[in-house]
Amino acid sequence: MNRLNGLSFPLRPSICLFCRIQTSAAASPLLGGQAVRALATGRFKGRRVARMTLSRDVGKTTLKPKRLDRGKIGPFSNMNQTQARVRPDARPRSAAALKRTGEPEEAPKKSNSPLYKALKMQTTLSPISYGRRTATKAKIAEITSFDHFALLPIVRNSISSQALPGIADLTPTPIQRLAIPILLDDPRAKKKSTKVDDEEPQYAQYLLAAETGSGKTLAYLIPLVDAIKRQEAAEKEIERREEIQKAQEREERLKNEAFDIEPEIPPESNAGRPRAIILVPTAELVAQVGEKVKSFSHTVKYRSGIIHSGLTPRRIKSTLFNPAGIDILVATPHLLASIAKTEPYVLSRVSHLILDEADSLMDRSFLPTTTEVISKVAPSLQKLILCSATIPRSLDNQLRKRYPDIRRLTTPNLHAIPRRVQLGVVDIQKDPYRGSRNLACADVIWSIGKAGDTDPVHPHAHYAGPQVKKIIVFVNEREEADEVAEFLKSKGIEAYSLSRDSTARKQEDILAEFTQQFTPPTPEEIMLAQKKQREEKAIPFATTQQNRGGQRVLANTKVLVTTDLASRGIDTLAVRNVILYHVPHTTIDFIHRLGRLGRMGKRGRAIVLVGKKDRKDVVKEVREGMFRGQALI
Repeated sequence: MNRLNGLSFPLRPSICLFCRIQTSAAASPLLGGQAVRALATGRFKGRRVARMTLSRDVGKTTLKPKRLDRGKIGPFSNMNQTQARVRPDARPRSAAALKRTGEPEEAPKKSNSPLYKALKMQTTLSPISYGRRTATKAKIAEITSFDHFALLPIVRNSISSQALPGIADLTPTPIQRLAIPILLDDPRAKKKSTKVDDEEPQYAQYLLAAETGSGKTLAYLIPLVDAIKRQEAAEKEIERREEIQKAQEREERLKNEAFDIEPEIPPESNAGRPRAIILVPTAELVAQVGEKVKSFSHTVKYRSGIIHSGLTPRRIKSTLFNPAGIDILVATPHLLASIAKTEPYVLSRVSHLILDEADSLMDRSFLPTTTEVISKVAPSLQKLILCSATIPRSLDNQLRKRYPDIRRLTTPNLHAIPRRVQLGVVDIQKDPYRGSRNLACADVIWSIGKAGDTDPVHPHAHYAGPQVKKIIVFVNEREEADEVAEFLKSKGIEAYSLSRDSTARKQEDILAEFTQQFTPPTPEEIMLAQKKQREEKAIPFATTQQNRGGQRVLANTKVLVTTDLASRGIDTLAVRNVILYHVPHTTIDFIHRLGRLGRMGKRGRAIVLVGKKDRKDVVKEVREGMFRGQALI
């Protein structure tokens, strides 16, 4: 028995819990419900929570962390903080903040998301709005003939006879419609501003940008020839007036001083002082542009010449320092700059400077030399014309920095590949190639060589004997050009390699095979060709596959394996098939390589070889853009 407050309880009580609570309540100083709560709390306070007991927060959707600043919310809650609110990871600084502090900018990290494009399709080219393209198309729609231009009659007549012979329907291309009337304007006739800044260029600046094969050379060459003939006429008129004035002064002196003899001053020589200079990046382009310039001089009388590193010093000197003078000079920047260092008068009379393939001449390798030439011709320069098939963002930034007032003449189809060019894809991982890129290339060439052509290159193809198909294979590395050409030769294909390692004479001979245009055959040549065809039909085994020492040979097909050396500015009108041995690195390379096709309205076909490590999604995007006729930006 146990005694508590005068009551006796057994050690093991047999009464119920309710009776015990009532008995305790009578003796407890607490009243009512307070006594019940106190007894229940004391009863279960020391008991451990069961393992299967559910938490009170089990029905809540989210668990919010406990706020440390509870009770401190108010307008002044952030004034007296006891804990520093520091981010665990530092926030990246903006480019403007780094520029203010002078710290170098961090290189952007490549994203691993599928939206990242290996060729940077959206960043390599400067965008041109479609509103501007539509406005340009409407502006040039009314010009349908060269008669709309204010050209000299002799220049206008030489377009059909020398520049574009054999074309019945002679109409200017979009870039010619856009550029020729603007370049014919004389910038000196406009009112000059009263405020002159010595740092700003005092000559007119133009940018001609059009798709490949659109006639950009004639777009700047026709106004150039017209300006030179007008300058020549104006100078002759000035010389005639000066001679008349000198004759009159001489007669007056003879009347006054009959015995005085005045020594005659020899006239100033124009040897080595060209009126216009056309700069191009490679020797191949020098020869091609020089040939086009010379074709005009047969009817429009002026003197032109070409110089590049592949010529001998004697020929360069005889061309540039001809006693009769020179009007138009086609040269490379490095050679011209080196000559100007020893002969500064070479650039003293230049009124027109053209930078053909300006995207190359304004890149990091050519920019110092190009700017040096521009600065030396600036005192006499009237017009600076930049010409390019693409406007990369690097070129756009350079123009905004150096020539913010340059007038941009862009065609509606800039950065777009013509829809008459078809692009096919060959997966080299599939049978029968199994990853062999060389084998896939040879098989594609054999398929093109054996296929018949429904669209002949020239109208006399059925008279001039079997047609020779010309194919260009583009590789990314120049070391692979010789290797691919040797493999194709082992497969019975007549292939040539062209790269920077090739000699100048070899480059000229090879390019002549793929750039020469067709001339109509004479009646004697047609008769000989027909006789040869009859003889070949009499031989049963005279097919596209001939037997030479037991090796199969692909006849009437020539292949040129080259790098980007032949992708810029080369007029490959005779080429109708191009094979991209590698996927190009950038969109600019895509445009220039596929631009060897579709020239002068001709159809063309291109094949790209895609391997395991190549970006097939990029090739797919290019094909879709070509099919829709959209710009590749």
